Amino acid sequence: MRIGFLSTYPPIECGIATYTAALNVELKAEKLETFVISPVGAQGRNVFPVFPPGSAAFAPDAFAVSIRMTPDVMHMQHEYGLYGAQKGVEAIDLLLRYRLSGVPVVTTLHTVYSELNEEERLLLKYIVQESTAVIVHEEFQKEALCREFGEHKKIHVIEHGIRVVKPIADAKKKLGLSGYKVILLSGYFRPSKGFHKIVDLFPEIAEQDPDVVLVVAGKARNIEFDDYRKQLFAQLNRSPYADRIHVLYGQFPQYTFDTILSAADVVVLPYEKGAQSGILSHSLAHLRPVVVSDLQAFRSLIERSGGGLICSDDADYPALILKLLNDRELCRTYQENIRKYVREKASWKHIARAHTEVYRSVIPAPTPKARYVYLPEPDSMAVGGQLPHAPSSSAS
Repeated sequence: MRIGFLSTYPPIECGIATYTAALNVELKAEKLETFVISPVGAQGRNVFPVFPPGSAAFAPDAFAVSIRMTPDVMHMQHEYGLYGAQKGVEAIDLLLRYRLSGVPVVTTLHTVYSELNEEERLLLKYIVQESTAVIVHEEFQKEALCREFGEHKKIHVIEHGIRVVKPIADAKKKLGLSGYKVILLSGYFRPSKGFHKIVDLFPEIAEQDPDVVLVVAGKARNIEFDDYRKQLFAQLNRSPYADRIHVLYGQFPQYTFDTILSAADVVVLPYEKGAQSGILSHSLAHLRPVVVSDLQAFRSLIERSGGGLICSDDADYPALILKLLNDRELCRTYQENIRKYVREKASWKHIARAHTEVYRSVIPAPTPKARYVYLPEPDSMAVGGQLPHAPSSSAS
């Protein structure tokens, strides 16, 4: 079958872009055809950067290009704000265009809270209604949507995929952190991440263990939350243990990011709000035990994976972090739990197969005996990205 993605895509810096790229790779391994309709800036084979961010012509432009690719199904990766103004209201326009043309649409809702505010309720009502199928990452998200809109049969739960990778060897040495126990905070600098809480509590940890350092790795997205970034850096600089705080600043390429994660002994996610976290998935990919806040999505993933500790009170962060830093047997248990969970349930291979089943459920077969055939061309046959001309049937 031919799957068309509507999504951001690398090298665009976005968690949704990373998610779609990982899913795309595994779907191709399952011998599915794919293409991507993306904002300007995306690159790759069968990737079409069609619209600038915030374009008023997003819906007609994305539809016009994608429909010429004759997709069997379109898969929209939804996040508020990706598709125009007013939290992406133009996504509903696009869904209606596909419905009128008879193209089924699977929509993945990456952010669904257990309680919806009025804006979310209004937008999601129409997105759920006009999508042929909907994917969420957690069972509580399905429950929230079903409670608000019904549509039980069309809503599917497929958890966030996790890469199968080997931690980078000598990561601490590469980053100048040899001999230290490393606590890692990583991601965009914004208030909802709660980094300031751990910076504030770090002296309590540092006083109890002289070998512990705090690594803060990330950046602000353009001037987004610039006041918070300045406040956080000021807080870092005035810490009584500023000499044991390392700030790694940048939008890290994959190898750099993997090295930073591999250098961590504990990854802390003290988020105050969120529906899921790509950082959490990447941490588990590198078998890093985590300490997370008691968000419902975090709690669900930690309970499934057995990969860390849940902090229900901010005052408990120091004790939980020190427990993971100093109890190596406990850490090894968590690492083995994570390894088993990824291998058996959460690797992108498993996630891609679950998506394939959803795609098949929305594509009507022309006859019961019909089967879709697609044979990826060998690289040696491609000429400038195109197939060589085949001889005509009348050739001698």
